[in-house]
Amino acid sequence: MRVDNVLGAKERRLISIAPEASVKEALALFVEHNIGSLPVVDASGKLVGIFTERDVLYGDYRDSERFHRELIKDVMTPNPFTCSSNDAVHEVMGKMSRNRVGQLPVVDDEGKLVGLVSVGDLIKSLYNHAEATNQQLTAFLYGPG
Repeated sequence: MRVDNVLGAKERRLISIAPEASVKEALALFVEHNIGSLPVVDASGKLVGIFTERDVLYGDYRDSERFHRELIKDVMTPNPFTCSSNDAVHEVMGKMSRNRVGQLPVVDDEGKLVGLVSVGDLIKSLYNHAEATNQQLTAFLYGPG
């Protein structure tokens, strides 16, 4: 199974933010869409960073008064780990585990953002795949219904 299968099954639309947006704007998007990370893309759609709940915790701890007024480009995580839509799900899960991240932006060959996958997305996809396989094997062994 590949990442493009996972992206195809996702119900949410992709939410991203511009580098010139404020932290306050990003926090509003977190709350409005019940998300914990935002890919940061430039005007051409190229991924330039990611802004996550972890960035919020660090920034708030350092200086909460000033942090909420800062620009995303000044507080984001630049050059985030990424994956391709052609990558195998198990490889992407390994990458997330090794790098201790919960989400990976999915980019094309030109570095443009095409999606975002989370650990939850991958687990759900693997579970659904295993469940479908189990049903097929049961039907094969015992007959339909």
